[in-house]
Amino acid sequence: MALSLGGRTFAPFPVNHSGVFLKAVRSNGLPLFPWSHSPWRRTGNVLDPEMKAFLEENTEVTNRGSLTPEIRLRLLTPRCKFWWQRADLWPYSDPYWAIYWPGGQALSRYLLDNPDVVRGRSVLDLGSGCGATAIAAKMGGASRILANDIDPIAGMAITLNCELNQLNPFPILTKNILDLEQDKWDLVVLGDMFYDEDLADSLHQWLKNCFWTHRTRVLIGDPGRPQFSGHSIQHQLHKVVEYSLPEPTRKENNGLTTSTVWDFRP
Repeated sequence: MALSLGGRTFAPFPVNHSGVFLKAVRSNGLPLFPWSHSPWRRTGNVLDPEMKAFLEENTEVTNRGSLTPEIRLRLLTPRCKFWWQRADLWPYSDPYWAIYWPGGQALSRYLLDNPDVVRGRSVLDLGSGCGATAIAAKMGGASRILANDIDPIAGMAITLNCELNQLNPFPILTKNILDLEQDKWDLVVLGDMFYDEDLADSLHQWLKNCFWTHRTRVLIGDPGRPQFSGHSIQHQLHKVVEYSLPEPTRKENNGLTTSTVWDFRP
């Protein structure tokens, strides 16, 4: 799913909107990890009341239009005022976490349909965003989960989304995990992260280290962005499953029709 706030577009691919929405002018859209100043948010942390109220007021709880109607999420939708208002009125960093991107949808659908992939295993959700894939791992019985996103507000949104799905919040790390010492995980999942060539190169090397050091399984979700389909990582991927995207997701993502889960085997 993609979004244009006023004249500011934040999407890993072009998307067009009617009415007051302007055509997207960038195909990459998302910045490289621009910050890493926030600490762990661990299970049981209390959300800042003011921020909680802001998120609840300016997002919509929905399970419509995605591959995973089992998961309810707080997202930015056309029913929300900031979907339509000028970009400079949004008081925080661009809310990438408020979009349920197609790669994440595919990963979440796959984990919900195949809980044995995560049951009893440790799972890292890299670039977690709204937290849907980590939530799907939790629903599937993962023994340990870490959701990683560089945006502290994403961490708060993930906590709220856990509560929406009657789950105890799991640990959330809001630092650039690529800069940290690698931990051991049974499974790393990442969706919609190959939107920039330099970032793709960094992710490729980091994922190779995970695989060869810890024998970590890596699943990647992507709807076919050129930075992913044209990257050298393609020679080390095995297709797991391809999903047809729901019509609302297609319309909001410039007509993309499918999203695929890939198994990374360097």
